[in-house]
Amino acid sequence: MHRAAHDMIPETALDWHRQGRQAAIATVVETWGSAPRPVGAQLAISGEAELAGSVSGGCVEGAVAAEALEALSDGTARLMEFGVSDGDAFAVGLACGGTIRVLVEPVGAALPEALLAELVAARAARRAVGVETRLAADPAGPVTPMPGLAHRLIGYADAPARFDADRSGFDAEAPRRFIAIHNPPLRLAIIGGAHIAQPLALMARETGYDVTVIDPREAFASPARFPGERLMHDWPDAALKAHGLDLRCAVVLLTHDPKLDDPALMVALPSPAFYIGALGSTRTHARRRERLAAAGLAPELIDRIDAPVGLDIGARSPAEIAVATLAQMTERLRRPETRPGRTPVPGAPVPA
Repeated sequence: MHRAAHDMIPETALDWHRQGRQAAIATVVETWGSAPRPVGAQLAISGEAELAGSVSGGCVEGAVAAEALEALSDGTARLMEFGVSDGDAFAVGLACGGTIRVLVEPVGAALPEALLAELVAARAARRAVGVETRLAADPAGPVTPMPGLAHRLIGYADAPARFDADRSGFDAEAPRRFIAIHNPPLRLAIIGGAHIAQPLALMARETGYDVTVIDPREAFASPARFPGERLMHDWPDAALKAHGLDLRCAVVLLTHDPKLDDPALMVALPSPAFYIGALGSTRTHARRRERLAAAGLAPELIDRIDAPVGLDIGARSPAEIAVATLAQMTERLRRPETRPGRTPVPGAPVPA
């Protein structure tokens, strides 16, 4: 698992700060119209005017960087508002312009180094974490000094809807309370290197998942069949324990073999994974339920399985089944109310 360079803004800013090069982090906190970057997008600026990330797709980065250097000079955060013209918006691929509001915070002054280090550690440990920032005043102009910001880290239980939706933003009930969401990258564990797994791995990777194919049969989970994917040849239960399952993980079982699928389900079902889908007909799933119940799993955990796997779109070919499965994964991720059964509390341990 790795994060793309554009998603390493807290890490980059902390490194620059600790190297004595100074650093500030700019965060998009509000947008109106067709803003080039979403709320929560970040840009790191060093004391030498180096840039990492983006808050506007290039439209106003220079102005943000100039203000960040001023913030590094006096140690005071700033809240800035920019209008993105139609011409600038067109240059970054949008039909029309909009307005963005950006908060710039110098590290070690307005943004405490200890809090940033705690955020970086949480991200490295794949913990869903948010940074709550309480503004000291309402915006008073295009550039508003923001002394006295208050920060704290929050967890999933503090704002579950925001974590589920990957949506940073101000709290409607507390207009000066901004929450920046830092979710771990999405991961997909595919049990069984079957024919459906090949298009599913490709599509999932394009959708932003880190994919792992688990199959003790090396002929099925081979580099030739899954070029570029992470492959594990341990038995599925051992492999899933080594892989780790959290609230940003999906598990899809495609072997159609109880010897492989059932041990994987014994690990996956008590975990916080947001999606667990299993290939097989309604009759096959009924027998699966009987086996899992006999093995001691509670009915509410067995109910978590999406089976037959995928949305019912009449899919027939392996690629169509992969489309249906990825669509169902997306629905379960973005609309938690559609998840079957009971989702364990995030952070619950996976059975040893």
